[in-house]
Amino acid sequence: MNMRALRIARAGAPLALEEVPRPEPGPGELRLHVTACGVCRTDLHLLDGELPGAVEPITPGHQIVGRVDRLGPGASGFALGDRVGVPWLGSACGACRFCASARENLCAAAVFTGFLRDGGYAEYAVADARFCVPIPDALDDVAAAPLLCAGAIGFRCLRWAGDAVTLGFYGFGAAAHLAIQVARHRGQRVFAFTRPGDLDAQRFARELGAEWAGPSDIAPPEPLDAAIVFAPVGALVPAALRAVDKGGAVICGGIHMSDVPSFPYRILWGERSVRSVANLTRADAREFLALAPQIPVRTRTEVFALGDGARALARLRAGELRGSAVLVP
Repeated sequence: MNMRALRIARAGAPLALEEVPRPEPGPGELRLHVTACGVCRTDLHLLDGELPGAVEPITPGHQIVGRVDRLGPGASGFALGDRVGVPWLGSACGACRFCASARENLCAAAVFTGFLRDGGYAEYAVADARFCVPIPDALDDVAAAPLLCAGAIGFRCLRWAGDAVTLGFYGFGAAAHLAIQVARHRGQRVFAFTRPGDLDAQRFARELGAEWAGPSDIAPPEPLDAAIVFAPVGALVPAALRAVDKGGAVICGGIHMSDVPSFPYRILWGERSVRSVANLTRADAREFLALAPQIPVRTRTEVFALGDGARALARLRAGELRGSAVLVP
């Protein structure tokens, strides 16, 4: 039997809606009937050829919510009909020094959903049961989808920001609008930086509890303890370094970023630090999904039909989304 899927033939090629064979689960795998799939900036980087090494052709999408439709041989942990989430990390070797030290997100043999195996821009998807996560009953399918990457990556960034009291967010999109709700729940004060002139994004940030919101080319009203750079713009790294106080941290939350320009050592001096967040672990996803209904985290979404995936990505590229886009096959 066939199904519909959005495919990228090669880097730089447009998304194309195609009829392809419905996948069959292999050993240890689940087949899911996809009910929602979040749209992520990583999918734009894939489309633009900024993430070399992807399988071609590929079905993107790594924020997948679906119901178990078929079990592969030896698959365990889930039953037919269970509601399951599939994040970016699709599998890891389980034996290397990174996997052995709770850093499976750095595994050299990791397989990423929608990059090295077909993802969720489709009616059905196959996933390694060990790397799937249960979806809490309190979350509907559309609300849950963005939590699997935008939410979990923001959660991991907050972990590295530590106990910062004043916290800057550079870029206020899918990840930031979820992370701010966690930060405010913890009592952290958030300062939001947006594209200069993007007053809608600044209003959106203030609606969600930002104490201050303004353009990224000006300094915040007071020094920051930490800053998270969500936007894929390398020039924001030195800007964030200038905004954080001594001992502060700048965390880069994207999988791809334009080149970071040179900057004077004095803005790094004072025991400031810069670090990246790469991928996420199963523990990140499970911990965040368990926490989200307790806060509760409210996902702002715009729903698109599967055939409108290209339009969803175009709106993301243009900065026209307030929150997250979700495809519903």
